[in-house]
Amino acid sequence: MKRKEMTDLTLTAQSGLSARDAQQRLEQHGSNQLVAAKRPSIWRQIGHHLADVSSLVLLFAVALASYMALFQGGGWTKSIVIGAILVINVIIGMYQEASAEKALAALKSMSLPTTTVRREAIAQTIAAKDVVPGDLVLLKAGDQVPADGVVLSSTNLAVDEAVLTGESVPVDKRALKTPAGVKDEQQVFSGTAVTAGTAVIQVVTTGMATELGQIAGLLNKTKKRATPLQGRLNRLSGWLTTFAVMGGMAIFALSIWMQNQGLADSLMIGISLAVAAVPETLPIIVTISLAHGVKRMAKRNAIMRRVNAVETIGGVDVIASDKTGTLTQNQMTITRYWTPQAKTDLPATEMTHSGRALMRYLGLATNAEIQTVNGEEKTIGDPTELAIVRWLATHDASRTTLEHDAPRLAEDPFDSTKKTMATLHQLADGRRLVIVKGAFDRLPVDWQPAVLARAKQMHDEFGRNALRVLAVGYKLVPAGQTVNWEDLTRRLTFAGLVGMIDPPRPEVITAIREAKVAGIKPIMITGDHMVTAEAIAKEIGLLAPGQLVMSGDELRTLTDAELTAQIKDIAVYARVSPTDKIRIVQAWQKTGATVAMTGDGVNDAPALKAADVGIAMGITGTEVSKSAADMVLTDDNFATIISAVKEGRTVYQNILKAVEFLVGVNFAQIFLMVGAVLMGWGAPLLAEQLLLINVLADGIPGFYISREPGEKAAMQQPPVANDESLFARGLGGRLATRAVTFTFLTLGVYGLGRFVLSANQAAIGMTMTFLILAIGSMIDIYAIKDRQPLNWASLKRNPRLNRALLVTIGLVVVVAVVPGLQGIFGLVSLPLSAWGVVAVGIFIPTLVLELKKRWGQRKAVQTAQLLED
Repeated sequence: MKRKEMTDLTLTAQSGLSARDAQQRLEQHGSNQLVAAKRPSIWRQIGHHLADVSSLVLLFAVALASYMALFQGGGWTKSIVIGAILVINVIIGMYQEASAEKALAALKSMSLPTTTVRREAIAQTIAAKDVVPGDLVLLKAGDQVPADGVVLSSTNLAVDEAVLTGESVPVDKRALKTPAGVKDEQQVFSGTAVTAGTAVIQVVTTGMATELGQIAGLLNKTKKRATPLQGRLNRLSGWLTTFAVMGGMAIFALSIWMQNQGLADSLMIGISLAVAAVPETLPIIVTISLAHGVKRMAKRNAIMRRVNAVETIGGVDVIASDKTGTLTQNQMTITRYWTPQAKTDLPATEMTHSGRALMRYLGLATNAEIQTVNGEEKTIGDPTELAIVRWLATHDASRTTLEHDAPRLAEDPFDSTKKTMATLHQLADGRRLVIVKGAFDRLPVDWQPAVLARAKQMHDEFGRNALRVLAVGYKLVPAGQTVNWEDLTRRLTFAGLVGMIDPPRPEVITAIREAKVAGIKPIMITGDHMVTAEAIAKEIGLLAPGQLVMSGDELRTLTDAELTAQIKDIAVYARVSPTDKIRIVQAWQKTGATVAMTGDGVNDAPALKAADVGIAMGITGTEVSKSAADMVLTDDNFATIISAVKEGRTVYQNILKAVEFLVGVNFAQIFLMVGAVLMGWGAPLLAEQLLLINVLADGIPGFYISREPGEKAAMQQPPVANDESLFARGLGGRLATRAVTFTFLTLGVYGLGRFVLSANQAAIGMTMTFLILAIGSMIDIYAIKDRQPLNWASLKRNPRLNRALLVTIGLVVVVAVVPGLQGIFGLVSLPLSAWGVVAVGIFIPTLVLELKKRWGQRKAVQTAQLLED
């Protein structure tokens, strides 16, 4: 990642700051702590959620119902039920927002409580928050760096910067030679960990001015976009609201003008229409659908931290993935080797005599260990040496068995200056074996010109294939020779080269292919080198011919407009900073794309928050990245994201089915009410009956539609566009068919019951209409839940829905036949002939929808045949 420049550095005296200087600087620069953005008050948060369009509609309905209850003698049923639904929705929304605030809290927890500084020539332990610019901090292996600074002196210092860069290989650091021109390798950064060596650093910046502080600032400023589902539901609610207001005004005027009803009765009909227009249970059904998706995703190793992201992940257009550990195995592996005795390089799985000797030398000159503790693998050592240990294991060898025949006598440890490590071993014949491993150009080999030329050629070829190269040389010395490493490591015999890389996960290639078939563009964003990133991207099929690879330096030369203009042509980004990642996410979002972003380091947190779906790694991820994310992968696997996309699309399809199930009948209720009043019949249903249908008959079965399994064609369709209407892809036509069917059916049944089966008894027609709407809308859920024509298998596929329908139909019938309940809801006992009409009428909507499906399927087949001809 790109670091800020350190200029005009004034060195502190070796004795450190005085207590007076430290206090003055603390007052000038402030505490070495991260500052969170001010959180809105509880009332502002509640107001934010109540400003949602659907919530405003429910508030209006509660207000009208409460007015009628207070001043017109109406009941409180409507007010209590609708108000409870409103409160539940607000609580759910506030809970989801509260979880997002944990990101900065986790970032703060990375600050150490204490650190060791030198002040007034005395080493002393102070609170990390009291560290100031100019302080001399003493570091050793295992310490965490308390602030950004420069290295004044060091011994074999290595720092793990994974929290900032995402790359797990420790970075060697060197001491500053001159205050001018501070280099990256001479800087250390707050929150990083010392893995080896010791150092004295001079603090340059603290608190929010550090690299970690800049990330905290980005977290404070970065806002989450509303999810596509939230936008679509808000548009639906707005459309329904407009329709309800217009219908309410019309029916209010018609009731007074045509029916000569009083103001109170007209207001009651207006309330009834408002209740009919708003699917009160839809927000809860959506929440239940999302929650069920959370459970299913958890079984697929994807933990959802934000419920709404369940639907959003199904609609992503772009998956911006980190390389290390997500697309790759996060495990350095030796894949190729070459020895001077071989004509060409060989796979690490194929072993020759000279190859086995090379492996033996490497095994003897390593300090890494892999242990199994309570069934879990525990590793000790850096990734390069662990790769050697794993190579030994694949060929039934180990460092322990090798050292049994050649015990180690001495070691010259690796350091960043000489870039080699040497070991001395005792052999059974009395002689001693010297082994040196390290950088190819630092190996003191007594070269033969032909071998050197060939070795350079193989070294460069390994590098072009993005392999990290390790060279090995050896030397036999007589027993008793003094251990003088400068003498021992001269004029070595060259043993060979090994090439290692963090290889792709085996399942990633298939997952990338599935993503592309589903219309999703995977891109790679990594802190690694361009050559390595490009090689991996080509191997897994992420980088297609004609697509670009861009470095962070190149990216920073582009304006936002220039980046957005060519964003679709870039597939791989290397050596990028936290700000770069946010720019990439936002550039894609400007094109209308829904973006998922993976990450594991602290540096990824702002981009995870900016993305529509932030995805953190459960194994290698920091707590900061997990807290900023919407989803956590417990297996750190890219293929798990594709599984989550499948589940997300299933959830979205089920939500659309719930919308179709609820809204179609709601429109029918509005047309029924307006139509009956226009014909002079008055209101065919009471507000209590409409509320019972919406909450009980429509609500309870709707809860179980969330358990419908995914459709087979879900991953062969393009993602749903951000601006795509809920009524796209045939939903509008199906809603219209259902609304028209129920409108004519209920008007006909009401007229039949009132004027034919009884002597102008409105209660008979009202009861029949109530039963047709309640039971008929439940039964036709079978035609809605499957896009294919109904069959016995689809009827049995969701047993919980079947049981819920039986129970709810039973409840509706009980309300219609039990005298006490009849009175509460304005229903009456029906004659046998009326029950016969109801028994037939409840199946008519399902029959109509099934005929429409079969007709559409037949038409699609005919169209396909015409295209083939």
